[in-house]
Amino acid sequence: MDWRETASCRYEDPDLFFPIGNSNSGPSLMQTDEAKAVCRRCPVMEKWLSRAIGADPVEGIWGGSTESERRAMRRRPTRLTGTTVGATA
Repeated sequence: MDWRETASCRYEDPDLFFPIGNSNSGPSLMQTDEAKAVCRRCPVMEKWLSRAIGADPVEGIWGGSTESERRAMRRRPTRLTGTTVGATA
């Protein structure tokens, strides 16, 4: 089975992961939080995050992160564990 088939978002409304408006306040913030909650319970969240980081720019919530959060992750130095942030799955 492909790892994407086990994603928690598979049965969610895709619009949930693409909030409209400023994600720092109001309904958009609530929608962003709800989408991230789906991601947090996802068994393949890290694979989605890795894919989104490697495919930037990707709009919406992917792997429990917003586009601006992923941009910040890309700027951080690679962790001492040797894991590359931009690796794709």
